[in-house]
Amino acid sequence: MKVAEAVPEFADAFGFEEFNRMQREALPAILDTDHNVVASAPTASGKTALAELAICRTLRDEGTALFIAPLRALTTEKETEWERFEDLGYSVYVVTGERDLNPRRAARADILVMTPEKTDSATRKHDSARYSFIEDVDCVVIDEVHLLDSETRGGVLEVTVSRMRRICDPRIVALSATMPNIDDVAAWLDAPAETTFEFGDDYRPVDLHAGVKTYTHGENSFADKYRRLYRAFDLAEPHIRDGGQSLVFVSSRQDAVRAAAKARDELAKRDVPIGARGDYDFHNEAKELSNDSLAKGVLDGVGFHHAGLSRDDREAVEEWFKEGKIQLLFSTSTLAWGVNLPARCVVIRDTKHHDPLEGEVDISPLDILQMLGRAGRPGYDDVGYGWVVCDRSDQNKYRRLLREGKEIESRLAEDLDSHLNAEIAMGTIRDLDDVMSWLETTFYYRRAQSNPAAYDFEDLRSRVRDVLDRLVSRGFVEMDDDLSIDATPLGRLTSKYYLRLGTASRFADLAQRDRITADDILETVAGAADFRQVSARQSEVDAVDSVLTGVSTTLEDGPKKVLAILHASMANSTPSELRSDAWVIKQNALRLLSALREFLDTFADARAANLARRVEARVDNGVSSDAAALTAVDGIGPGRARKLATGGLSTPADVVDAGVKELTRAGLSQGVAERVIESAKDLPAPDVDWGEFPESVARGESDMHDIRVRNDGGGGSVGIRVTVNDVEMSAKTCYLSDEVTVPVGVFGATDDELEFVVEVTFPDLPLLPIRESRTVRVE
Repeated sequence: MKVAEAVPEFADAFGFEEFNRMQREALPAILDTDHNVVASAPTASGKTALAELAICRTLRDEGTALFIAPLRALTTEKETEWERFEDLGYSVYVVTGERDLNPRRAARADILVMTPEKTDSATRKHDSARYSFIEDVDCVVIDEVHLLDSETRGGVLEVTVSRMRRICDPRIVALSATMPNIDDVAAWLDAPAETTFEFGDDYRPVDLHAGVKTYTHGENSFADKYRRLYRAFDLAEPHIRDGGQSLVFVSSRQDAVRAAAKARDELAKRDVPIGARGDYDFHNEAKELSNDSLAKGVLDGVGFHHAGLSRDDREAVEEWFKEGKIQLLFSTSTLAWGVNLPARCVVIRDTKHHDPLEGEVDISPLDILQMLGRAGRPGYDDVGYGWVVCDRSDQNKYRRLLREGKEIESRLAEDLDSHLNAEIAMGTIRDLDDVMSWLETTFYYRRAQSNPAAYDFEDLRSRVRDVLDRLVSRGFVEMDDDLSIDATPLGRLTSKYYLRLGTASRFADLAQRDRITADDILETVAGAADFRQVSARQSEVDAVDSVLTGVSTTLEDGPKKVLAILHASMANSTPSELRSDAWVIKQNALRLLSALREFLDTFADARAANLARRVEARVDNGVSSDAAALTAVDGIGPGRARKLATGGLSTPADVVDAGVKELTRAGLSQGVAERVIESAKDLPAPDVDWGEFPESVARGESDMHDIRVRNDGGGGSVGIRVTVNDVEMSAKTCYLSDEVTVPVGVFGATDDELEFVVEVTFPDLPLLPIRESRTVRVE
């Protein structure tokens, strides 16, 4: 069937002219019914076209489609790929981070592209103006729905889809690689038999021969990598000699680069005919690559691909591999889920990888099957070859996986308390009956019905009630005598920031302390439950101890390593031994620091919140305490903040007072200096007006006086605290626009002098508190 016949108004949105057999069979269910659809098919069989058909049907009905992509990297690829829809007059918008969200564009979009995590965030906040666009979605396309079985992300996808169905009841089109229990997914999504499709291996465009190859495990893990690499060379070499291509999956970006460099030397030793150094045009194109190692390797027919490459470099590698200019490509697992780059031979060199947050973990069975599914080039090969290289002790596990596949299980139980707390915080669960009704909307409940022994279905309800009771006892939820349920402020903040309950409890405990220091904040974050599985490798121990010289801590092992990375980030001097994990750990820590700031603002005071905000700014920007306030000014990045602070400018007020002339001397252009000054003026600039505050008071007498806190800058939230001889008299948090009046009592007590201090603090900004004092004699 021609595309132009099936969807004439959308023919230009497809990259081909005719549907294949699988697409033709699923097409009527997608275009001609309103039912939910579940379709599983082998990798590279053309599932993307089914997603595009579902989107076309939605656009034809003047609706909004949401495409949930398994990885963030794929959302930007879809944005580029679906410019074809833009050319037809439809708007495609990728919803990324909180700060970058444009609510107006999202509301006007015809096609939204999001990850499960971003969809989770949007649905939790759907009743806010910023995220109300999610309520208008008419069709949700779930790419790679077997992500439900992911240990780290499956529960998020599950609860998000269930929540979407309650919020706006969209049509669901779920696509997947082959899965044995597709009926469970179909039953969960209420897809009838006539719109549930299980396309078997006979729909693969190229037959797959998959197997397991073992190697002898040694004492040295670094040497083991090379044992597996040489095993991969042995498997790939015959296909390269025969004019085919090979794709080798490794566990990290660094491994991809190192393996490619080693491969160039080894293939030269083996005299394998590979490379295109005689291609003059290709030689010139390679010079345009921004990665020097990649530029050298591709001319020898060897490349690497990972998310750390620039977008242009990745696209060039993909194109050259498709054209056959690169015959051997090393990649991380992200390529398995993304671009369709088949190869005659696929080798999985690493079945384990180092996770910065969890240590060494097995690559998931889903990833293994996705990688192997890339074997076989349609139109070029009659058969594809896929190999798993593993230790002898693991061979039976992987042989069983290749033979039987992987049933999709629910991962909701592993984080049920957090997900249940989120639903209660949203207000969708208000009593015990609602808890059970919510449970029945989950894939967890459906899978438990299908496999009652494994899920202990008989006790499922009592287990959920136990989880609810624990939420109540730990202060996240409150339950009245009539069994009505509501979230506490602790429960709502925990949900807002997607915190593990242990982390939230740790934050709440810190807020109860009388005195909180910057070291307390860093220690609390580094010891959070989110970092419990972080491991400190032996090669990192000395670097950790060096960074923490002079720092008192009770943390050990992985959390201690996290603490070292945070201290090093503030100093902008992360040791090379810690850099491989530093970025991921730092990004997670910044999320936690942002959450901790609000915990402290809610359960402690504005002073503690401001301290957390300043610590967050230092970790994020790598600046000293003197320069942290400057990072609040738009146009002043870390480098400029450090330079200005060295020159004696440490506050936005200093920047304004310096003027354009002084800033240009510091290296800013006149235009930038003018914009920086205007931005600095938009920040709060409070000043304390003591008025007719007395210089003395008679012993035993008292009087009330008004102190005014004026503001010459932009408005903002402030905490105002008044102390007398270090004893707090009053504290309030308010929004300061022009001025605020603070009544202060002057009492002639037993002390000979009274020192009154007014402190103005900024809980949301990394600005230093403003402190002014007056001394009153008692006569």
